[in-house]
Amino acid sequence: MKLLTLDIETSPNLAHVWGLWQQNVGLNQLLESGEVICFAAKWYGEEEVSFFSSFHVGKSQMVHLAHKLLDEADAVIHFNGARFDIPHLNREFIESGLTPPSPYAQIDLLKVVKKQFRFPSNKLDYVTKALGLDHKVSHAGHQLWVKCMAGDFQSWEQMKEYNVQDVVITEQLYDRLLPWIPSHPSHGLYQEGDEDICTNCGGTNLKKRGIAYTQVSAFQQYRCEDCGRWSRGGKRLSGIEIRGVK
Repeated sequence: MKLLTLDIETSPNLAHVWGLWQQNVGLNQLLESGEVICFAAKWYGEEEVSFFSSFHVGKSQMVHLAHKLLDEADAVIHFNGARFDIPHLNREFIESGLTPPSPYAQIDLLKVVKKQFRFPSNKLDYVTKALGLDHKVSHAGHQLWVKCMAGDFQSWEQMKEYNVQDVVITEQLYDRLLPWIPSHPSHGLYQEGDEDICTNCGGTNLKKRGIAYTQVSAFQQYRCEDCGRWSRGGKRLSGIEIRGVK
């Protein structure tokens, strides 16, 4: 399975406003809408993190490169990407006259964190620090984006470092959360042969650990000794037939 970890950065919307609190900004006040200005991506299992921006390669080439990578991926790993990164990229694609990339599964780690745990904060930086992983790169905040939009080279170097690091820690978080991801695309769909493998990590070190019961059936239960994921066999060991009362 080809897994791609992805993170984008966007420019802010620019508008005329008369206040700083609870403003209702109309379309006639909008001067410039935000857009994707850069993205970083990494194929799982490879060392290199790719970075492309409108500053370094131009807007059109950046968008086409993002489309190419997504087109090659079986699944995309991101943090809040289902609501942010992917919709932003889709808008860039259609505005550039591109058709959708080939279908891919999405592994949104923010959804996993919210569903499986209760951290004081669900922000990427907090969760990675809480789990003893690396953390986000510190920067000047909004001013960094302002300088990048002005074409400042050093600011773009900082943006690259920041964007690349987000991909690195997102992949680290993916590795830690792997056995907790309930709907991970199954590695078994991409394997050749009939050897039993872990659905989440693709490992073959599965150990029988008890029986998994549903309301009407029993299945062999397994634990992956590589990632810790629990799974069950596809063959029913025993069961009963229940018919509804007419």
